[in-house]
Amino acid sequence: MLGNGSNDVLELVAAAFLGPGRAAVMSQHAFAVYPLATQARGARSIVVPAKSFGHDLEAMARAVDDETYVVWAANPNNPTGTFARPDELEAFLRKVPERVLVVLDEAYNEYIGADLRADPVKWLKRHPNLVVTRTFSKAYGLAGLRVGYALAHPSVADVMNRVRQPFNVNSIALAAAAAALDDMEFVARSYAVNLSGMRQLEEGVRGLGLDYIPSYGNFLAVHVGKAAEIFKRLLRRGVIVRPVGGYGLPEHLRVTIGTAAEHERFLAALAASLRE
Repeated sequence: MLGNGSNDVLELVAAAFLGPGRAAVMSQHAFAVYPLATQARGARSIVVPAKSFGHDLEAMARAVDDETYVVWAANPNNPTGTFARPDELEAFLRKVPERVLVVLDEAYNEYIGADLRADPVKWLKRHPNLVVTRTFSKAYGLAGLRVGYALAHPSVADVMNRVRQPFNVNSIALAAAAAALDDMEFVARSYAVNLSGMRQLEEGVRGLGLDYIPSYGNFLAVHVGKAAEIFKRLLRRGVIVRPVGGYGLPEHLRVTIGTAAEHERFLAALAASLRE
């Protein structure tokens, strides 16, 4: 099932399966669309405290109640970049009742090393309540064209297709996405550039005496203390990062991986902002 970015797909899950008297389970520090999409349908959010900034899958499974229809889980997670191993995810799926839909949001899947990456598409046969969402907006570089998709059991996809707009993805975007699927060289280059940039950024942040949340995505959440003030100081120096206080992380800034030159500029601006 296709969507206008995977964000649209998440909204369609909520539209199809949530409503008044129903609930959705999600982790603390998880993608902001989960509680927003849940609330917009009049459903209740069950927010489970994070474990080391990531999903506490065992606690999330226990949090499922009689009104739960959806569980939201991002891997890697946004904005913390944390990662759950394939064996942990499969064990989690076995614990969740089959009547409850588990949405595995893999927007950043391509940034995971091949040795760690799962193939949840194969799990669909064993777990018909699983929905895997992905996007062309990250490693494929097509964010402006807005193409995402979900892989699900035919009966689940059928319900989601009934609530989506008939022309939710335009023809140019579809053509670009189809071409991108044949350009694995570009995706491999995106992965390599991201990995190199992540190492550069981690080293630079450590050099400034700062901690960060180890990330498996294309961003790094850096602990800077008074994040709102540091964010403003960076803005004055022409550097834009992402404050994540709304995610319950008021002392962190999320920094997207870019080029080596961009990292150098950010690190210099951050050092100056910390001294100010």
